[in-house]
Amino acid sequence: MPIDLKNLLDAMPELSAQLQELREILLANAVMFGEIPSPTYGEGGRVRFMQDRLIEAGCLNVSTDEVGNAVGIHPGQSSSASHILLVSHLDTPFSNSVDHTVKVHTNDMEGPGILDNSLGLAAIASLPSILEKLGIKLQSNLVLMGSSRSLGRGDIEGIRFFLERNLLPIRAGIVVEGGTLGRLSYSSLGMHRGVVTVNLPHNYDFSRFGATGAIPVLNRIVTQILGIPIPREPATSIILGSLDGGTTYNTVAELAQLRFEIRSEQVGMVGEISDQIDEICDEVGASTGMEITHEQVARRHNGGIAYGHPMVKTARGILESLDIKARPAPTTGELAALIEKEIPGITLGLTKGNRRHQFDEQVEIEPMFTGLAQLIVMLQAIDGGLCDVED
Repeated sequence: MPIDLKNLLDAMPELSAQLQELREILLANAVMFGEIPSPTYGEGGRVRFMQDRLIEAGCLNVSTDEVGNAVGIHPGQSSSASHILLVSHLDTPFSNSVDHTVKVHTNDMEGPGILDNSLGLAAIASLPSILEKLGIKLQSNLVLMGSSRSLGRGDIEGIRFFLERNLLPIRAGIVVEGGTLGRLSYSSLGMHRGVVTVNLPHNYDFSRFGATGAIPVLNRIVTQILGIPIPREPATSIILGSLDGGTTYNTVAELAQLRFEIRSEQVGMVGEISDQIDEICDEVGASTGMEITHEQVARRHNGGIAYGHPMVKTARGILESLDIKARPAPTTGELAALIEKEIPGITLGLTKGNRRHQFDEQVEIEPMFTGLAQLIVMLQAIDGGLCDVED
């Protein structure tokens, strides 16, 4: 019997109510993921926990790989099934030394990484058990993945590694994020993440005109970067993320660093701005005698599916039926890797939250089950062919 989107949407209130009754599965997994430290390149604890959860849920081919991804397959009903990929990143920006205790209150949960992205991982790890308890059977296999090395210098290496070596026919992908409910990403921003380093040479001549330490030189570079013309449309920005340099009050700084990110919706704009920063570094280095480098640590390319693609239209319809305003926005996360491989995909958020990347990240409990209902109906729609592009 063909899948009908209207029937799926009409059943969502009942589905959300049923998910409320299964809340302990999701909340328990969210707490346990959240209390496992998982800095980029140090995700081993979460990998093992996710594998354990997938094995307990009866998933097939549960494994890890050379870069530390955790993957398992929830089998569908069809022997010739296609595959739908669900992925959340395993890493957080918090070190092992941070207290990872997750506090559960009546209406919310609080702790480092709970919003980005312990809740997303918990949803994926909980999905096989929840689908079984709800009696929902899909024809497609679900490839359930926790991806490693996503943030910062990780440069979404985990999912890129997986997709480069994957032999499964993946018809679509969904990136699951803790927040925000209503999020709908279907395209990738162009992005360059870089580090400018100013280093005082060992033989630096302090007698030369204008001789100084690394910090004033870096300040000069920052001033010139801020002077680069930035178009308003298409949207473009330079984010100066952090400045670091020196060791004490009365010693000339020998090293200073700027970490920054360029983002743009315009094809080619990121490369143009990056080239201008190269020229600034070369000019300042030549005039000051400092050793200045500009290192690229991550890159994304513009791309994605169209606003009118059946997958995007379906996701918008689901949100509208829930009386939730869709918040379309491009991304630089795992979806960018799907786009690179021309796999149709979207990113969805599960709940409302606050204080992202702070020690007291917070997620609201009640909207989680609406977000999870959204995810399940989206899977049913993809599985039923409602998101396929007609030839």
